[in-house]
Amino acid sequence: MKAKLMLMLLAVTLVAAGCGKKEETPAAEGNKEGTQAGQEVTLKVATLIPPMTDVLDIVKPLLKEDGVNLEVVVLSDNVQPNTALANKEVDANFFQHVPYMNQYNEANNANLVAVQPIYNAIYGAYSKKVKSIEELPEGATVAIANDPSNIGRSLVMMEQNGLIKLKEGVGFNATQADITENTKNFKFEEVDLLMLARMLDDADLVAMTPAYASPLGLTPKKDALFTEKDDSHFAITMVAREDNKDSEAIQKLAKRMAGPEVKAFFEEKYADIAIPAFK
Repeated sequence: MKAKLMLMLLAVTLVAAGCGKKEETPAAEGNKEGTQAGQEVTLKVATLIPPMTDVLDIVKPLLKEDGVNLEVVVLSDNVQPNTALANKEVDANFFQHVPYMNQYNEANNANLVAVQPIYNAIYGAYSKKVKSIEELPEGATVAIANDPSNIGRSLVMMEQNGLIKLKEGVGFNATQADITENTKNFKFEEVDLLMLARMLDDADLVAMTPAYASPLGLTPKKDALFTEKDDSHFAITMVAREDNKDSEAIQKLAKRMAGPEVKAFFEEKYADIAIPAFK
């Protein structure tokens, strides 16, 4: 009898303990949709340099009003932002155009997606050694970015301005192997994006975006020997992942980044180098 009573007490104790136990929640769940109403959500966004960092600084206090705490993560090269996003170390990034993102996806089996185009950066060619296209010497060294999307962009810009000819129909997928005519025997040196500005002292011509020319005091309208004819294909875009692109917080970020405050910023501060890619 005493044994039966002990077993009954033990059973009651176990049931009570089971009912009182709270379900454990992973730490990451706090940032997912379905959190308590009014609870602030933190978004981490990876970026590189101005004006990308400037845009995020503008929208940070605006997002605070929307219940989103924006944490800006400034990284040091043009690979880390995509790697961090793919690995879910950040929630979005803002530093690249869509062709560059597509190239990363293909090379890394990633699922990054474009969410909102922000601005068209005027791509140009700069030189410290000559003042015009006509002055470029035979065998001049032309520095271009070494990633496939920007190689093609640079070569197309050269073709648009009559310096080379490319295989018909190759477009922005062009590589040096697609050059069919190079009457001045230009030598193309492919370097990392972040090295382009440093190449200005050594190369005869450097093709780069305003993000890398501006710190040198150069603007495409005033200082470039020539620019590309259409830059809409390469709008600098806010990027997320397939699994979070439709989340409320990411959509709030996209809306603020394409808002009137950012548009006014570009029109007032960067009119010579960038054009808003949204209305």
